[in-house]
Amino acid sequence: MKRMILFAALFAAAVTVFAAEQFTVQTVSGRVEREVSANKWELVKAGDVLSDDAVIRTGVGASLTLKSGDRSGAIGAAQTGKIAALLESAPGVRIGGQVNRTDTGTTGRTTARIGTAAARASDEAKEGDIAAE
Repeated sequence: MKRMILFAALFAAAVTVFAAEQFTVQTVSGRVEREVSANKWELVKAGDVLSDDAVIRTGVGASLTLKSGDRSGAIGAAQTGKIAALLESAPGVRIGGQVNRTDTGTTGRTTARIGTAAARASDEAKEGDIAAE
């Protein structure tokens, strides 16, 4: 019985230790900070290891990329929150997601009437339009 209780306690401790996913910061662009204590922030740099429950904030125009084993993700500008939540809400392709709408089958769309600026300019240019210097 004592062995069973000891094993259960050790298992619970191991799960607690390994439950938090650890991310290594791959790249940092702009001002990215992590909260080290209440209202105390520290700059994040490439190579830092952060847990998925670490609170970070990114400045305007800032971003960072994170990697944990096979999993990687990016967090964009002007965001604050726990890494796990920010990665979940990040835009992009999600495995197992569903496509809501696509217009690839639309037959009425055409780009034939859209030309480049150079093509429009050449249509308008006529001989003698350019003044001699």
